[in-house]
Amino acid sequence: MDVPPPISVIVVNFNAGKLLTECVRSVLASTAPVETLVVDNRSTDNSLDTLRQAFAENERLKIIENPENLGFAKANNIALPLAQCDYILFLNPDCLIRPDTLARMLAVMEKHPQAGMAGCLIRNPDGSEQAGCRRAVPTPWRTFVRLMGLYKFSKYHPKLNSFIQTDTPLPREPVAIEAISGAFMLVRRSALEKVGPLDEGYFMHCEDLDWCMRFRQAGFEILFVPNVEILHVGGVCSTSRPALVEY
Repeated sequence: MDVPPPISVIVVNFNAGKLLTECVRSVLASTAPVETLVVDNRSTDNSLDTLRQAFAENERLKIIENPENLGFAKANNIALPLAQCDYILFLNPDCLIRPDTLARMLAVMEKHPQAGMAGCLIRNPDGSEQAGCRRAVPTPWRTFVRLMGLYKFSKYHPKLNSFIQTDTPLPREPVAIEAISGAFMLVRRSALEKVGPLDEGYFMHCEDLDWCMRFRQAGFEILFVPNVEILHVGGVCSTSRPALVEY
């Protein structure tokens, strides 16, 4: 059996509590060789202390502490110079992956050299598909269709399709789509170097959509892999601003 290539996993934390430790635990249990970089945006809870107690001697874990909350995009970009591998996974701290998740995702990327990044099927705690894991870019028309509920009539006309694609059947194999979720983005380093890092003009939310658009504009595919699943508790680092997040 081929050994999967090593992968750098970047996790940005802001008050994720015990979930941060469980997230890192799931990453370090991967069958693929990994290094994990946790970037903390000046958390005020015990998430970092709990993480250090659990993995004090683990050389595959590096912790970067920012002096203030720099936002999602900038915190991820800070870790990039320290990431050593040809593939980089950007993972939310409230996500849990399986031991074979990374190996299977890397195998897909190796078979699709035109893919710049890939995402997988993201499940909510109740087992439902999370809305953002496969989507189209929310143009003004698509947003209007979603807000007005017109997507319920999409079977009558394709222009009534929503930018959220959870209402459509899952594909049977990896497919190219317009955008994936920033909760789980597996990125090919060579593609990232051509496209550039995340846009730090976004503090939190929408930077993943922007990045997907830039990757596609540069000629790379964005893959959605339906037969690889992870769990995303969701919203742990955004609970202080739920109304703004929804907006």
